[in-house]
Amino acid sequence: MSATSLVAIEALDGDNTDRLQAEIDSLSAAGGGRLELLAGIHLCRGLRLHSGVDLHLAVGAILRPVPDYAAYAHTRVSVIAEKSDRGMIVARDARRISLTGEGRIEAGCDSFITGDDETVGTFIPAEFRPRVVVFEGCDEVEIRSIHVSRSPMWTLHFVNCTDVAVRNVTIENDRRLPNTDGIVLDACRGAVIEDCSISTADDGICLKTSIGPQGVAIGRCENILVRRCSVQSLSCALKIGTETHGDVTNVVFEDCSVSASNRALGIFSRDGGRISNIRFSRITVECRETPDGFWGSGEALTVNVVDRVAERPAGAIENLIVEDVTGHMEGAITVIAAAPAGIRNIWLRRIGLDQQPGQLGTGQSYDLRPTNADLAPKADGGGRANAWTRGANGRVIGLERYPGGMPAVYVADVTGILMNEVRITRPTPLPQGWNEIDVVETAAPDGSGAWQN
Repeated sequence: MSATSLVAIEALDGDNTDRLQAEIDSLSAAGGGRLELLAGIHLCRGLRLHSGVDLHLAVGAILRPVPDYAAYAHTRVSVIAEKSDRGMIVARDARRISLTGEGRIEAGCDSFITGDDETVGTFIPAEFRPRVVVFEGCDEVEIRSIHVSRSPMWTLHFVNCTDVAVRNVTIENDRRLPNTDGIVLDACRGAVIEDCSISTADDGICLKTSIGPQGVAIGRCENILVRRCSVQSLSCALKIGTETHGDVTNVVFEDCSVSASNRALGIFSRDGGRISNIRFSRITVECRETPDGFWGSGEALTVNVVDRVAERPAGAIENLIVEDVTGHMEGAITVIAAAPAGIRNIWLRRIGLDQQPGQLGTGQSYDLRPTNADLAPKADGGGRANAWTRGANGRVIGLERYPGGMPAVYVADVTGILMNEVRITRPTPLPQGWNEIDVVETAAPDGSGAWQN
């Protein structure tokens, strides 16, 4: 972004919110410019960007938002996520806005932790937590080179935005705090995410189409390019879904690296939107087993369609290419249509993976969560709301055992799947609980009764 004016702000003791907001307002009213935060600590409550403004964090600058949910009452947003209706830095209906520089945003997640759930190894989050950045209905958006650490909730959330660029951004979140997604493109059109490094406890880079305040999809997600990113995730590193109220189409993930993750690549259709024309290319993966309270367990690729609300059937997944994927997994590749919309036209080609047993044995189940049981969990069901619920048998609802043991690839009720040069190296002899058949194709399990709450 080419700024027409420059205002430099030195770090001062105390809350700088009013001063920073006044400069943002003034720059925008004058036609745009750059507000540069100089080296030092800039303490503030919520900030609202306006058209034409570049908020620039110089080398050594630290933007330290106040770690108090109530401090962001004036920066509410329309799309609620995990009960959060607030952001630390927000914008709505703005054009030509950016957040740039070599400085840091230290988001203070420690103040939003209320306990430690030793059963699954995660912290217990506060009921209400702000997101770090939420831009809604904005056009020509850029976030470049900044370093964000310890987000309390979703880190960068773009809602119904167009012409979005996220480049050379580093996100380092606490790996034990749930719901700390790295970058979320929510019903965005025309976006590039490149050369970013993300380490987080939840999804790394996630595309979705949420439902708006009026009860309908806020829009569609299309023409997205993600490339040359390095991601560590204790959920799914490169993901489409779970919220899919609107269509998702024309998406490319390429030349990325996934390490120390539950799942590498994932597509999850739940809410009626059609997901089509998706390609994952030239990606290295390292996927590990995790306790059964986490999402997934060591899958290099997970694709599934599940009806979680009867009156709103899931949409189809069509025309998916997964190619030139290499690395290590402790789970399997799963492509499962458990709803009538189905999965069609899948190409797996030039896949080279080493499948080895983990220490937990959880990779021997495939994961169809979230189901309808997660929408309204029982008080005595155990687990985290919107994440997992245990049934009467004590098992997590939505985790299903592979028929005959864990294969390398499990395909259920998929129409038109082509596998070319798919080579999965497995141990000899096979561990207990593994299927001797490398690729298992079967009809989709009914399972619907098991998911009822």
